[in-house]
Amino acid sequence: MIRKASTFVLTFGFLAAFLAANQACATKGNSLQIKGSDTMVNLVQSWAEEFMAKNPATFIAVTGGGSGTGLAALINGTCDLAMSSREIKEKERELALGKGIEPLEFKVALDGLAVVVHQKNPVSQITMEELTGIFTGKITNWKEIGGEDAKIVLLSREVNSGTHLYFKEYVLRNGDTASKEEFSPEALLLPSSQAIADEVLQNPAAIGYYGMGYIGKGHKALSIAKEKNASYVYPTIENVVSGAYPISRPLFIYTNREPKGDLKQFTDYILSGEGQAIVSQQDFVPIK
Repeated sequence: MIRKASTFVLTFGFLAAFLAANQACATKGNSLQIKGSDTMVNLVQSWAEEFMAKNPATFIAVTGGGSGTGLAALINGTCDLAMSSREIKEKERELALGKGIEPLEFKVALDGLAVVVHQKNPVSQITMEELTGIFTGKITNWKEIGGEDAKIVLLSREVNSGTHLYFKEYVLRNGDTASKEEFSPEALLLPSSQAIADEVLQNPAAIGYYGMGYIGKGHKALSIAKEKNASYVYPTIENVVSGAYPISRPLFIYTNREPKGDLKQFTDYILSGEGQAIVSQQDFVPIK
């Protein structure tokens, strides 16, 4: 009985010390939680790895789930930084303010949204009007736009994704706030950009969209024209910077008020020359 009691006391004491140490680390801000945009996960993970190599006392955890998920986590106080491939909505900002959270926006990169098909698909260019027709279900067979006689398989991100929202607003609705166009009910909603990339690799009839940083072997990104008689433009860094590529957008991070401590050091690193060089390495477009 005495030995068991001693063991319990030692175990309890160790646990208490462990919890106290963890609490001390949290108080010092040595652990940062980052959540949000799947488009940005690889980029932010690269920033985090380089930052932690230079600052070994700081641990940064990066998880995806979509822009809406990241912003919800920031609003609920369960993350330090939200990644978002879209601007925060007014209703999200109002909800945050009601909970004492003051979202502060940082533009950290630019992204060209690639429209991708299987490498064996003979179609290599497309107009914005044709894209709208495909993803709203008005065009259902590849032969309608010069391809083979095969039913088009639509791949889209889930509704919580900032990429999904951006594509709907600027491709399906052409930036018209009065438009009610929606994705075809035939569209397969996939949980991540990587899931779309993987599906395109194995399905010659598929078409999907994601940040151009995900373009890999076996994928063929389509050149896109704003209208029928305009030039077709391929998604490259140069074309996104110049504005020639019609489907491009800024990428953001959000913090609660002005960041301090480790979080400020990390945001400063992201916007530094070294941080922006990583943007280029990840096939996104630096803002500096």
